[in-house]
Amino acid sequence: MSHPRVPLVAFCLAVAVDLASLAGGFDAGHLAAKPLLMPLLAAHAHLSGAPRPLVVALLFGWGGDLLLLSDAEPAFLAGMASFAGGHVCYLVLFSRHGTPRARAVLVGYVVVLAVTVSLLWPGLPADLRVPVAGYSLLLTAMAYGATRLGPVAAAGGALFLLSDTLIATGVADWPQLPAPDFWVMLTYAAAQYLLVRGTLGTLGATAHRRPVPA
Repeated sequence: MSHPRVPLVAFCLAVAVDLASLAGGFDAGHLAAKPLLMPLLAAHAHLSGAPRPLVVALLFGWGGDLLLLSDAEPAFLAGMASFAGGHVCYLVLFSRHGTPRARAVLVGYVVVLAVTVSLLWPGLPADLRVPVAGYSLLLTAMAYGATRLGPVAAAGGALFLLSDTLIATGVADWPQLPAPDFWVMLTYAAAQYLLVRGTLGTLGATAHRRPVPA
């Protein structure tokens, strides 16, 4: 897999298998495909010359994916911690690259955070309220930080926020869409891909704009 397109094609195939399995209720297909997603996307990013924080963020996502295959609460907390590590890596990446966005975008994300946490809070188990609130803060910071790298990465950050919010509504016992895991994985896989695509595209464009030394 020395060419970056090879793991990318494999990632797309694994996503298709995972989503089809979730839509059709084929648990074995989901259990087989989900653990492949982030390693394949990380391989694509690495072979494309991505910065190390991006690759590490994807590997933290892999750890979270594996842990969330279990329904046990300790695994849920550990998975959330693994994803939190990934968000820290994304924040490091965004702090090193890109340009700040309008303050109105920050205000919008603050409002989304406040409303989401306040609505979810009563339905969450008491021992999960503080961890979920803390994770939501970090996740929202990541989504806002992604706007520094342009619209593609920004869309990835927003979809990541949506995906994890869908998970939280399930934990809070809200009414769910049909096949809720399908929508969680669809938005999650798209989010991680767009974060990779946006990062590589922005950094590649920046490199091309640098003046050639005389």
